[in-house]
Amino acid sequence: MAIKTILFDFDGTVANTNRLIIDSWQHVFRTVHGKEADEADIKATFGEPLGISMVKNFPDMSPEEAIDMYRSHQKDIYEDMIEPFPGMIELLQGLKEKGYQVGIVTSRLRNSTMIGLRKFGIMEVIDCIVTCEDTDKHKPDPEPALIALERLCAKAEETLMVGDSMFDIKCAHNAGMKAVMVGWAEAITEADLTGPDRPEYCITKAEDLYDIL
Repeated sequence: MAIKTILFDFDGTVANTNRLIIDSWQHVFRTVHGKEADEADIKATFGEPLGISMVKNFPDMSPEEAIDMYRSHQKDIYEDMIEPFPGMIELLQGLKEKGYQVGIVTSRLRNSTMIGLRKFGIMEVIDCIVTCEDTDKHKPDPEPALIALERLCAKAEETLMVGDSMFDIKCAHNAGMKAVMVGWAEAITEADLTGPDRPEYCITKAEDLYDIL
């Protein structure tokens, strides 16, 4: 069936928040453990809800305390540090002009997601925004994607989900959608791209999505 709806992850897909996220994690590691962590271990959490990652990495403190430390560090630097990945703004605007429904499905909080979308000037092209505050279940569970489908009155078989982590890809598959992996993903291995949960499509540039459509 023809694709009518495209859902995008935000962090690492639309917005380059990688350095911001790594720096914020390292702030918590320095504060709690007195030393920084391996960046590869931090990148492996990309796409995972923050609370889950905090429990894994700081089991001896409350996740709420760790999250507050992380977000407090981000608060004043977030907007200045984030930038869209090359071609993504033009892609989102172009999809809207061509009549596609465009949604954001992210594990980020709504307020900071909105700040990013406003900074990039693309609020008007986004038809639906699903954040971690909209559901108790998170990627790779299908619920965030299914909420977006419900709000958009869209069908899974007519929808693509674009992301930068296996959390995105598995969420799409669990919701009955095909998935697109972006070539600028930071935490993807060859095994991810060839394994049983591999994405149906990979793009190296934002505009490559048009070739899939």
